[in-house]
Amino acid sequence: MKELTRAEEQIMQILWRIGKGHVNDLLEYFPEPKPAYNTVSTIIRILEKKEFVDHEAIGKSHRYFPTVTKRDYTRFTMKQMMKGYFSNSHKQMVSFFTRENDLSVSEMEEIKQLLDQQISEKNKML
Repeated sequence: MKELTRAEEQIMQILWRIGKGHVNDLLEYFPEPKPAYNTVSTIIRILEKKEFVDHEAIGKSHRYFPTVTKRDYTRFTMKQMMKGYFSNSHKQMVSFFTRENDLSVSEMEEIKQLLDQQISEKNKML
């Protein structure tokens, strides 16, 4: 899987939200000032080459849809971030986010509860 540019990711976010759409459908979801039709069309074709998007022909137009799930791309992106910024250490990443994002005690308690729950679930599988 390849990394996406900011513009490519913006289009993918829209496609993940709406499922399928023509270029004009995608344009509706952009904030003002909206990009040109040709710009979005070009980026869609790039996404097709990267195999993130495919299309179905409807008459003379194309309706586009994602071929990569948001979850799969999120997983890929997080692995890249872990490798590039945290030496593949989950501990370093969690430590960074809890320190740098000024989490409240209640937010940290919620995270702790999630971790405790996942630990319990993993222990049941052993």
